[in-house]
Amino acid sequence: MDFTFTEEQQAAAEAAHGVFAGVAPDAVPSPALTPGAVADDFDRPLWGRLADADLLSLLLTEEYGGAGLDAVALCLVLRESAKVLARVPLLESSAAMAAVQAYGGPELKDGLLARAGRGEVVLTVAAHGRTGHDPAELAVTARQDGAGWVLDGVQTMVPWAYDADLVVVPARTADDRTVLALVPRAAEGASLSEQFSTSGERLGELRLESVRLAARDVVDAEGAWEWLRELLATGTCALALGLGERVLGMTSEYASKREQFGHPIATFQAVAVQSADRYIDLRAMEATLWQAAWRMASRAPGALPLSGDVAVAKIWASEGVRRIVQTAQHLHGGFGADVDYPLHRYHAWAKHLELALGPAAAHEEALGELLAAHPLG
Repeated sequence: MDFTFTEEQQAAAEAAHGVFAGVAPDAVPSPALTPGAVADDFDRPLWGRLADADLLSLLLTEEYGGAGLDAVALCLVLRESAKVLARVPLLESSAAMAAVQAYGGPELKDGLLARAGRGEVVLTVAAHGRTGHDPAELAVTARQDGAGWVLDGVQTMVPWAYDADLVVVPARTADDRTVLALVPRAAEGASLSEQFSTSGERLGELRLESVRLAARDVVDAEGAWEWLRELLATGTCALALGLGERVLGMTSEYASKREQFGHPIATFQAVAVQSADRYIDLRAMEATLWQAAWRMASRAPGALPLSGDVAVAKIWASEGVRRIVQTAQHLHGGFGADVDYPLHRYHAWAKHLELALGPAAAHEEALGELLAAHPLG
């Protein structure tokens, strides 16, 4: 088997590394010292540089100005972004564009994708439902009214809701189908209430009261929401991997310089064992992530549906990133809690990623149901 990335995928990762090289993870106020949001908007200058490097349109085909790459390439870029805590809706906008390209109608694709790929239109996705525990598609209802659609319901914890131009909202129809509605932020009947992540980023509770949309703005294709949800979850695993790699690197650097009893603490057996355990976590996170991303990109068959590989990856991502930041805080001692040192920011982001799109327990339950429905061997 050949586990190397293609030249195009490696080029995307190198381009991302160059764009993110100058990003400071502490460029905004610390979430530990900020009662509300750490900033009023995402990093627009960085968004522009990503657009200039053609990293916003990775998954789009040449017809829409993109590179025609796959989920593996996107995850490579997301991994680089998480190492510097890049404050951009790269995952949400990229995944939404990919879903529209794969399942949307010609009018929607022609009017949206090229502009979104250039960064002129920002997309996000409402993927957490009413409570964060119930399926997101059950939080909003959609009914056809003449030539259009009417939406009612509530979606919580919508990332970048105050900054995006369009929110992709999964909604349930009367005949038990799920559609994807592209709701303008300023649509009549749509309102936002502030919520805040552990990372200090502003989220939004989106309320929809008889919001009317034209038929072209609703993706009514079987499997669209399931595919989008799996891509979002896989991308979240890539973010957790990048963050974990950076945190373990910070911990290694600190432990090799911090001395006790005349020796670097990295030479102490207890420190080395804990660090080795976290390295094993990273390798498991990496292996399960690339398995899920490869399945999504190749659509290759497997013993379980794609959702099984995604569930395994998210379990490792949630558990692994939590253990990595906890160990890092422990080995850094009091220095890890210093708000002038960026480790506490990584800890806050890790908690958000651990719970985003469901914690490990939720995915363990989903995996158990899949195994019951698809016995192995």
